[in-house]
Amino acid sequence: MNKCIALGVVFFLIAGICYGQKKKKKKDNDSDRSPKQELIYDNINYLPTIQSVQLYPGTAESTLPVIDLEQKNQLLLSFDDLRADIRNFYFSIEHCDANWMPSRLSPLEYAEGFNEGRIDNYASSKATFQPYTNYQVNFPDEYVGPKLPGNYLLKVYEDADKSRLILTRKFYVIRKLMSLSAKVTPSTIVSLRNKNQKLDVFVKTGAITVTNPQRDLRVVALQNQRTDNMMSLSDPMFAGGSEINYNNSQTLDFKGNNEFRYVDLRSLKLGSERVSSIRIDSLVRVDLHPDEDNSTSTYASTFDENGKFYIRNMDQREATLEGDYAQVTFSLKTDQTIKGDIYIVGGFNNYQRTSAGKLHYNENLKLWQVVLPLKQGLYDYEYVLQDPSGKVITDAFSGSFYQTGNNYQILLYNRKIGTFWDELLGFGEVSINNRK
Repeated sequence: MNKCIALGVVFFLIAGICYGQKKKKKKDNDSDRSPKQELIYDNINYLPTIQSVQLYPGTAESTLPVIDLEQKNQLLLSFDDLRADIRNFYFSIEHCDANWMPSRLSPLEYAEGFNEGRIDNYASSKATFQPYTNYQVNFPDEYVGPKLPGNYLLKVYEDADKSRLILTRKFYVIRKLMSLSAKVTPSTIVSLRNKNQKLDVFVKTGAITVTNPQRDLRVVALQNQRTDNMMSLSDPMFAGGSEINYNNSQTLDFKGNNEFRYVDLRSLKLGSERVSSIRIDSLVRVDLHPDEDNSTSTYASTFDENGKFYIRNMDQREATLEGDYAQVTFSLKTDQTIKGDIYIVGGFNNYQRTSAGKLHYNENLKLWQVVLPLKQGLYDYEYVLQDPSGKVITDAFSGSFYQTGNNYQILLYNRKIGTFWDELLGFGEVSINNRK
C-alpha cells in the first residue's frame, strides 16, 4: 500500500514537472512572437528586423503600386526578416478614403474572398554574414482582393493576429472612368521660378456626370511616389461640359529639390566610387565618403533614380537570397548651425523620419552620421531637416532647382452623391528633365 502511494507521488511529481516545462516552453514561444503594435495608416516597418520591403506591380519594379480592376494585375510584396527564422505571416487589406483614414465600409463590401491569406512563399538567405528570411506574396489571389476602387492599406502580421503587425503599405486600386493629363511649368511666383515646379492638371470626365467638382472630386499629386510632401486640391480653375482644369496659379507648386544622392552597393568586395572602406568582422561594415552640403551650390545635372532603391548583387548570381546586408555609415559635412534634427530619407525607408534614420554629430570627425543596415543594391537618398516646430525642409542641404528631374503621379478621386467613400477613377504621370 505504501509502495503504491509512493509511486503515485512520484508520478504526480513527474507530471507536474513536465507540465511546468511545457507551460514554460509555451510562454517562451509567446515571448518570441512579434510584439503587439498600434496600427498606423502609413508605410511603416513596425520592427527594425523587417528590411528591404518592396511592393510593385508584377515586374514593373519602379512604378507606383496600382491595381487596375479591369486588367486584374497583381502586386508583388517582398521583404526580409533579419530574425532569420520561419514565421507564420498573414496579410489582409483595408479600404481607406482619400485622406488615408479608414472608410466606413465593411470588408464584405470592399474585399473579395476571406480577406486574409498566409504568406507561404519564403526562403532562407544563402551564405550571408547577416542571415535573414525572405518572404514574398502576389495578390490579389483567391483569398485576398479588392472589389472597389480607392486607397487601400496592406497589413502583414504574425500568427493571424492583426495586433502583431510586421508592416503596412499603401497601394491604389483604380477603375479608369476618367482620363487626365498634366504638364509641368516653372512656378508663377517670381521668387520661386528657379526653384519650383508647378503642375497643371486637366481632367476629362467621360461618361461620368460631375455636377459639383468642388464637392465630388479631389486631385492628389505625388512627387516621385513619395507621400510626405504630397499635395491635394478640390477647387478647379475651370469646369465646363466634360472638362475640368486644375491650373490655378497658386496650386500644386512643388519644390524641385535637387537630384538625389546615390550609393552603389551592388558589390561588397570591390566597392564603388562612393565607398571609402569595407570591413568584415561578424558583419560587413561599409563607410561612405562624406557628403557635402550643397545648399549653396549651383545646379549640376546628374543621373538618379528619383529616390528609388533596387536590390542587386554583382558578387553572386541571385540578389534576393544571396545579397548580403552591410552596416553602412553615411556622413554629412556641413557648416550650418543646426536647429532641429537631420534625417536620411529615400524610397528605401519610405521617406519616414524615424530614430533609425536620424543623424548624430560626431565631435571627433566633425560630421553628422548615421548607420543603416542595407542589402546589396542601388540606393537613392537625401538629407532633410526637421526644425523645432516640426516643419520639414527638404532642400536644407541640397538646394532646390526647376531643372531637377522628377516624376509626378496624379490621382483623381470621386465621391458619389449619397456615398461616404472615395473611389479612384483617374490616374496619370508626367515627368520633367529626367535623364536616362
